[in-house]
Amino acid sequence: MKGVAFVFPGQGSQAIGMGKELYARSPAARRVFQEADEALGFSLSRLCFEGPPEMLKQTVNAQPAIMAASVASLAATRERLNGQLGPLFVAGHSLGEYTALVAANVLPFPEALRLVRERGRLMNEAGQRTPGGMVAILGLDLTTVEQVCWQTGAQVANLNTIGQIVISGTRQSLAWAIDLARVAGARKVIPLDVSGAFHSELMRPAMEAMAKIVVSLPLRDPEMPIISNTTAQPLRDAEAIRHELVAQLCSCVFWQRSVEYMVRAGVGTFFEVGPGDVLSNLIKRIDRGVGAANVSELLDSAESGSGTLEAIAHEI
Repeated sequence: MKGVAFVFPGQGSQAIGMGKELYARSPAARRVFQEADEALGFSLSRLCFEGPPEMLKQTVNAQPAIMAASVASLAATRERLNGQLGPLFVAGHSLGEYTALVAANVLPFPEALRLVRERGRLMNEAGQRTPGGMVAILGLDLTTVEQVCWQTGAQVANLNTIGQIVISGTRQSLAWAIDLARVAGARKVIPLDVSGAFHSELMRPAMEAMAKIVVSLPLRDPEMPIISNTTAQPLRDAEAIRHELVAQLCSCVFWQRSVEYMVRAGVGTFFEVGPGDVLSNLIKRIDRGVGAANVSELLDSAESGSGTLEAIAHEI
């Protein structure tokens, strides 16, 4: 029987009210939010539950908020499943890779949360220093998008699925890249609502600052393999993870290749642990033969008594 992987969403999945129902229903999730508020010294839980939206979407707040909601979902899942359905792998998209560290017991949640808030601050600062952004290009192959980037100075930032590639760059380079992508036949070009050119060389100031922080982090070897954003290969020890956390800031996120690796390694069902269904939808496009859903579907099915947990997982 095929195995299970847990995947954790990145920035952009935030929404007012995320985690509120978990907080009400799950003691384990409630403890996570309480721990988050204590770790950061302000009510992150209230920001997640009530907003305001303009504060929640700020990079310095969005990143820890998404992590807290995701770890709360993970805690509720573990509380409900009581050790069943342990994942073969964990993986996260960009910011979500930090949540995967918590899931694999590489770093305690409070330390990971403070690290992510600092990461968000540094990324936002780099974005202010050299204003830029990100654009999703739909309907072009990688070779064509790379040619667009070569001509404009933009950089491939996310390989999400076949036909969905995100690029980063300065505002001028992106404006030029949008025009060239349309001329090349892009089905759609979508500017993203982010505060900088993430996963590009414009994040180098943030990368250099993070390198000084990461070198002294008390990382443990992961309890399960974490699939790397930058190589789409398993991270199995603390030193490899240390390198990944620094390199990730300026490197492309190879999400499609990460999912393909996990499928080849025996994963048949992916559970998105955290707010939204962005990753679940991407995974379904990458491989129609696997199941993918937010873990809330598993919890709802389990609570309704509609079969064994293993059977439910492999039916989704």
